[in-house]
Amino acid sequence: MRFLRGYNDAVVLGLARSGAVTRVELAERSGLTPQAVSKVVGRLIDEGLLVESGTRNVGVGKPRTLLRLVADSRLALGAQVERDELRVVLTDLAGDVLDRAVAPLPPDFDPPTFVAELTRLVNGMRDDKLLGVGLGFVGPLDHRTGVIHDATGLVKWHDVPLRELAEDSLGLPVVLDKDTNTAIVAEAWRRGERLRDAVLVLVGTGVGVGLLLDGQVYRGARTNAGEFGHTTIQLDGPPCVCGRTGCVEAVHNLAARSGDLAGATAIVGLAVADLVQLLDVDHVVLAGRAVLAEPEAYLAGVRAKLPTDEWLPVEVEVTPLGDDVVAAGAAMLVLSEFYGRPR
Repeated sequence: MRFLRGYNDAVVLGLARSGAVTRVELAERSGLTPQAVSKVVGRLIDEGLLVESGTRNVGVGKPRTLLRLVADSRLALGAQVERDELRVVLTDLAGDVLDRAVAPLPPDFDPPTFVAELTRLVNGMRDDKLLGVGLGFVGPLDHRTGVIHDATGLVKWHDVPLRELAEDSLGLPVVLDKDTNTAIVAEAWRRGERLRDAVLVLVGTGVGVGLLLDGQVYRGARTNAGEFGHTTIQLDGPPCVCGRTGCVEAVHNLAARSGDLAGATAIVGLAVADLVQLLDVDHVVLAGRAVLAEPEAYLAGVRAKLPTDEWLPVEVEVTPLGDDVVAAGAAMLVLSEFYGRPR
């Protein structure tokens, strides 16, 4: 009974997240009986999660009372960990970013240095309504166990139990995932069920991809899917931080450092075209500091390499969430568990 009650609460709360709604609409959309909805709504109002807000005329009969999510009744923190920077954002229950803090990270930072800096930023944004903290980190890592496995380009990160270390320091629940996965979670939250098969290509200090397949984030057997930047695109290419040569990330970064913007965007375009052919996705989202610095160039570079068949349309866009996409998505992982829909 406790499980069913929690499940029903999560279903109703999730439906209320989409906008003002009546009890009748909640019953229709959830499949719950009107009596069950009334009980759930009463509990959620008592907990400060829902509030009655106005009425809606439905023709004949009494106007129906509207229910609205109290977005600031619970909060979540999300963090993006780049190889040189830490970004933390505070979001409400709707996933809207309320505040942010950014701090540089020293070269080759180690786990104690990172946890101390994370704790400092989190303490500056602490609130009694916090549900937890999400971390979007460089892979490879294990989302299930919260362990970082040999993070690419971070030599001091070998089998580090980061989730446990962070929870001990923060005193809050922590969820850990790859930065590309949290970014695609943010896009899925923004678009809802309209986004079913998509890739989010993150071009920052590294290159990676988040995969949304059939409406679900795809993490793979070891939760490490999306190492897109470490697939070979040039057999005789430059060495990569992963130990291989000719990786997408290495070839792109070499062109970017050389000032060859056209070459850098063409490399990303070629690699994205391969992804589209392999996975048959119909939506590509571009993100990351390199993209945000030259959005039109990256859009043109990717579009130029995609299939031109009219029956294979692919929408390409730059994320509107800007620099916050990874951190906001990490916070949304925390919110998703609260809503009973872990992604």
